[in-house]
Amino acid sequence: MPSSGAYSARFGSLLRAYHLVGFRPDRDYRYITINRQLRRLHPEIIRQIITELRTNGGDVWQAPQDDRIIVNDEFSLSVTIARCVETPTGLLRWKMHFDTSLIPDITVVVRMNATNRTPLDYYLFPRIDMMSGKLRLSEDNGLALDAYRFDNLELLYDIVTPISIAEVA
Repeated sequence: MPSSGAYSARFGSLLRAYHLVGFRPDRDYRYITINRQLRRLHPEIIRQIITELRTNGGDVWQAPQDDRIIVNDEFSLSVTIARCVETPTGLLRWKMHFDTSLIPDITVVVRMNATNRTPLDYYLFPRIDMMSGKLRLSEDNGLALDAYRFDNLELLYDIVTPISIAEVA
């Protein structure tokens, strides 16, 4: 038998080859399509964040080797997207995997809505509070996690807005 890579090269994916011959696997593989869509969405979300940070006066650049966003040469951001999964009971869950090797100062988690088409909300996790590389969220998570939840990224954009010394004093 040819390898799964051979089927992927010829038909686009192993699932596509299955579909063409009428085979219906028992497992729900919709997550593969959703993950592909979210991978395409990730650079656009990063561009939007960079644009807003610059609009608010930040000196922002993206590290080409790891996609970290460097702001004012003072702190770094990492952006991750959390895919929404509906449980058999109808509850919504989000599983996040953090790239702990990046060691960003702030990790921006974009929690997607139930259709995985648009952001539902955002979590801003500072490095000091990152406990592990994985995190599971439900719709309500209690103060320990939801203290980091925001409806938009205005707080992040406010952080980079320059303030004159006279204004602070």
